[in-house]
Amino acid sequence: MSTQTLESLRAQISGSVITPGDAGYDEARQVYNFMIDRRPAAVVRCADAADVASVVRYAAETGTELAVRGGSHSVPGFGTADDAIVADLSAMSSVTVDASARTARAGGGTTWGGFNEATSAHGLATTGGVISTTGIGGLTLGGGIGYLTRGYGLSCDNLISAEVVTADGNTVTASETENPDLFWALRGGGGNFGVVTEFTFRLHPVTEIYGGPMFFELSDGPAILSYFNEFIKTAPREYGGFPAFQIAPPLPFVPEDRVGEPFVALVSCWSGSANDGEKILQGFRDIATPVAEHVGTMPYADLNGAFDALVPRGLQHYWKAEFVGDLTPEAIALHMEHGSRVPVVNSTVHMYPINGACHDVAPDATAFGHRDATYAVVIAGMWPDPADNDAHTQWVKDYDAAIAPLSQGGGYINFASADDQSKVAANYGANYARLREVKRRYDPTNLFHLNQNIEP
Repeated sequence: MSTQTLESLRAQISGSVITPGDAGYDEARQVYNFMIDRRPAAVVRCADAADVASVVRYAAETGTELAVRGGSHSVPGFGTADDAIVADLSAMSSVTVDASARTARAGGGTTWGGFNEATSAHGLATTGGVISTTGIGGLTLGGGIGYLTRGYGLSCDNLISAEVVTADGNTVTASETENPDLFWALRGGGGNFGVVTEFTFRLHPVTEIYGGPMFFELSDGPAILSYFNEFIKTAPREYGGFPAFQIAPPLPFVPEDRVGEPFVALVSCWSGSANDGEKILQGFRDIATPVAEHVGTMPYADLNGAFDALVPRGLQHYWKAEFVGDLTPEAIALHMEHGSRVPVVNSTVHMYPINGACHDVAPDATAFGHRDATYAVVIAGMWPDPADNDAHTQWVKDYDAAIAPLSQGGGYINFASADDQSKVAANYGANYARLREVKRRYDPTNLFHLNQNIEP
C-alpha cells in the first residue's frame, strides 16, 4: 500500500484514518478478544456511509484485505487482519426512535447498550444479546439470539430494512420490497454480502422484566436441566431465560464461602407481570433450593448489561457452538461432566432456547438455517491470562467433541471460532445453497471474506 494511495483515501474520508506510527494506532487496532493481535495497514473510523463506501472501493481497487468492525466482539477477530484496511463503524452509533410506529433506526456501529438506552426511554425494546457491549450489526446479521427471542423472534426477525454498502461501493436499501434477495441473506447470512451502515428494527412494549440469576448445586444440575427441557417446550413466551454453567462471582448475594465454586445456573427474563414471573420461577425452586439468587423486577436494559463486568474487553477467547433439539439424559450427563469443569469465572456455557416465536418463522423465510433447533448451545471459553490458552482452549474443544455427536450438526455462526470454517455449510444449515447464490450476485470476488465465509 503506497503512501500516496493512502493519502488519497484520507482526502475522501470525513472520519479519521489511523496508520502505524500514528498516535492511537495500538488502541485502534485492538479488538475485544486479546488473543487476536493483528497489525492492519490502516483503521478507518468511518463517520458515515460515504466513508464506508470509500473504504470498500479502496479495498476492491487496490486488492487490500478488508475487515469490517462494528462492536468488535467477533471471537475470531474478524474485525481486523494483518495488512488489511479496517472499516471501523464504532462512530456510527446514533439511534432514532419512532415511538408511535414502534421502530428504531440505528447506525451500524451501535452497541446493544446504546440501542437499549434509546429505546427504553420510550418503554420499547427488541431482541438483543445478553451482553450490552455487543454490536447490533454482527449479532443481527448472524441471526440474533437474546432474552426476547421466544417472545418476539430473533433480532433478524425484527429487522425491517437495512442500508448496505455492497462490494461495488454502492449504497442500497435492503427490505422486503427493495433488493429482497439481499434482505433475505442479511438475516442470518452474516457479513458476507456488504457492510450494513444502518438498521431499522421493529420494537415491542418491554419495560421492566422479572428475573435474574439463580445458582443451584451441581448435584441438583441433572434435575434442573431435565425440568428446564420439559418446561421450555410449552413455556409461556414471556419466558426468555436459559440454563448455564457458571463459577459464582464475588457478589453480595453469593455466600462468601461459595464464591469461586462452579454451579448450574438459571438466568431468567420474564417479560410479563412480576406475579406470574414469580410463579414460573417457583417451579424451579420446587425442584431444588437455590444456593444463591438475585431475582426481582428490573429494567430490561439492566438485565441486558448485568454480566458485562464478567466479560470485559481484553480477555482471551475461544468458543464452540452446537444447535440442539432436546436435552436428553445422555446429553445432560455430558454437560454435567464437562460443564462442572468450567475453568474460570469468566468462562461459561449457555443453552439458549430458540423455540417460541423463532419457530413461527418459516425455515426458508430468512437465511437463518436452524429454525428446527430448540437450543443454541455455546461453550464460551474466556480467561484473562494468555498462559492458560492451551489448557482452557482444550477444555472447550473436549466439551464440544463430547456433545457434538448428540447435536443437530452446525452451530450458531456468532459463536463460531476461526477454526470452524470447515463447518460453514453446516453452520448456515438448510439455506446454504441459496446463500451461495446471493453471494455470487452481490460479492462475486469474495471481498467480504473475513467472516464465517460463504464462498461464491
